[in-house]
Amino acid sequence: MTASAAVPAFDLVIFGGTGDLALRKLLPALLHRHAEGQLAPGTRVLGIARDVIGDDEWRARVRGALERANGSVTPQFIDEFLRLLSYSALDIEGVAGWDELRCWLDAGVGGERVRVFYLATSPNLFAPTCEGLRTHGLIDAHSRVVIEKPIGRDLDSAREINAAIGRAFDERNTFRIDHYLGKETVQNLIALRFANALFEPLWRAQHIDHVQITVAETIGVERRGAYYDGAGALRDMVQNHLLQLLCLVAMEPPATFDADAIRDEKLKVLHALAPIDASNAAQHTVRGQYRDSAVAGSQARAYVDEVGRRDSRTETFVALRTQVRNWRWAEVPFYLRTGKCLPQRVSEIVIAFRSVPHSIFGAGAGALVPNELVVRVQPDEGIKLWLMLKSPGPGGMRLRRVPLDMSFANAFGGRQPDAYERLLLDVVRGNPMLFMRRDEVEAAWRWIDPIRAAWDASDEAPRPYAAGSWGPSAAIALIERDGRTWHEEQA
Repeated sequence: MTASAAVPAFDLVIFGGTGDLALRKLLPALLHRHAEGQLAPGTRVLGIARDVIGDDEWRARVRGALERANGSVTPQFIDEFLRLLSYSALDIEGVAGWDELRCWLDAGVGGERVRVFYLATSPNLFAPTCEGLRTHGLIDAHSRVVIEKPIGRDLDSAREINAAIGRAFDERNTFRIDHYLGKETVQNLIALRFANALFEPLWRAQHIDHVQITVAETIGVERRGAYYDGAGALRDMVQNHLLQLLCLVAMEPPATFDADAIRDEKLKVLHALAPIDASNAAQHTVRGQYRDSAVAGSQARAYVDEVGRRDSRTETFVALRTQVRNWRWAEVPFYLRTGKCLPQRVSEIVIAFRSVPHSIFGAGAGALVPNELVVRVQPDEGIKLWLMLKSPGPGGMRLRRVPLDMSFANAFGGRQPDAYERLLLDVVRGNPMLFMRRDEVEAAWRWIDPIRAAWDASDEAPRPYAAGSWGPSAAIALIERDGRTWHEEQA
């Protein structure tokens, strides 16, 4: 792998420093960047939370998290990294702790040193945190803020959060993170389309039959039950991850490889999505909720038992059918699905091409299966192009569907960096390309809200499905009504 350039020394303040995101994702990501030599001497990391603990206790918690998450970094690098860390207790909605934060920041090297404020907190604390930073004079020209999803629960709340953030930080210094955009395969989708003459001429309705986007999880809600029961799969996954993947598939070629040029094209896709509302939600959407597992020996519990609400109507599965209403994608359906307690952990994009217009082969050659381009986002990141080829041996023409398979692990070797490793350093560099712009977030909510409203107005509860299955049978019917099937990996 090509070595990445180091970034200048910076200060990172993690609000929610004792939380799961900080310990499981952010700090391990920084550890790996430190081990690769990308964190310049003088870089500092401050954990912020309500817990009244000292530096040593927080470092001990971080060490435990790093040792659980890390499989390659030596103890020497862990020890070095821990020396970059400090901790301070702070009440975001009160006054205690802000002066200590000021002292810590002032103790750093002045000048053009970048300050990154990472809000790894619940969304209801985004606005008061930004207001606290503003009123206490802790924001300078080189300060940046990172906001985790979800940004609101609907368009109105997203606008309120964005307005509150905007009162403290310029848009150019606001980084709304969607870690899917930092994954290698997602970025390679852009390279695949725009760095190769092979695909772009075919990337249109004349040659593509339909597109499938699947983000499947095998786990249930686990410790996120309190948050998830107020959100559901539509808000938690479709509004951000799946729509962002759809935008990268469907967008027009940007004029340049520039952050705003790419985000302008993604915004156009969101504006072109066919609306789903009370008039057609029953035909174009399926929502489900997992029940006890049908798999023998499985200990999976029903969702309502996990969250302790027997009357919960929160969806843990969503499948939907939409279209992008422009010349490139006219009449091409996009099928999206996501869910918890599904049989396989997989995130992938399937570009299904049209059948050949005429077969010259007899019946003995076998059926001609249309070509598919499968972009595997996780796990086992890679790209497969499924083709029809002749089976070896004498005895006539016998055709078989086989893949041209490019595995990232095999092609590039070594360890593949986690998405947060890239995204955190992009914030320091001031590169917003892989982050969502304010108008993108609000356009996504504008499309999602009528679906949510249609479901809320309906008397129909989410359809039950067995944990370990691929969701309600209605999700299969959704795509099979069009004469298509959900993609299943073949050996």
